[in-house]
Amino acid sequence: MSLFIIVFGLLIVIAGTILTISPKVIIDFLESNKEKLWIHILAVVVRVILGICLILQSNISKFPIIVEIFGWLSLTAAILITVIGRSSFQQLMNWVITKVKPYARLGGLVSAGFGVFLIYAFI
Repeated sequence: MSLFIIVFGLLIVIAGTILTISPKVIIDFLESNKEKLWIHILAVVVRVILGICLILQSNISKFPIIVEIFGWLSLTAAILITVIGRSSFQQLMNWVITKVKPYARLGGLVSAGFGVFLIYAFI
């Protein structure tokens, strides 16, 4: 499970770097796929798997309390994304994309930083 978290952290670093360098790539991808069912399912499934892994593996990380908190936040987000339903999820995606566009590069840096944190916490 730790390997999954490290790989996930690496993917977050890659996505954050792309968002920092060329935000249009990530934003265009999200805009063109926000209405597809698979993006909603993926948003839930990834958060559930990551949340469970973070909670179960938190005790072997360098920052057990912080990692466990991130795990519970991930599970909570998965539950909320499931409960709000597909149409509200699409509206949320529209709202987030609109509000975040001007700060996409900063968001990319924060995302990459979070990915680095996950990798560091489990190496």
